[in-house]
Amino acid sequence: MTHEITCEWKGDMAFEAVVNGHRLTLDAEEQFGGKDSGPRPKSLLLVSLAGCSGMDVISILRKMREPVSWYDIKVSGELTEEHPKYYARIKLVYRFKAADGLKAENVEKAVRLSQEKYCGVSALLRMAVPVDWEIEYV
Repeated sequence: MTHEITCEWKGDMAFEAVVNGHRLTLDAEEQFGGKDSGPRPKSLLLVSLAGCSGMDVISILRKMREPVSWYDIKVSGELTEEHPKYYARIKLVYRFKAADGLKAENVEKAVRLSQEKYCGVSALLRMAVPVDWEIEYV
């Protein structure tokens, strides 16, 4: 299987990508010649990681019949100082509602399965950079 997108220049620093039939504008900050009309490309790597792993985890927890009512993932990437600037380390924090009464062992198993077996974005990124994770209950 091959995934393909198109990314058309729209002037200044803006590009419009078509991904699975959905349009997404990418742009730079004004100080770099853009109009800040969309996210930066590097940040979208973090979005891809959160979405990929997030879908894995919720799917696994549903199969385990865990009562998840709220959950989010905070992803941070430490950028290098020199060009080319890239993420030298990435960390995911999986946050769940403590009041849901989730079994901690099932949550950890779901996250571990995503990170070690199912999430292709995480697998690809780990070839280049450390990807750390933790679980929080809020």
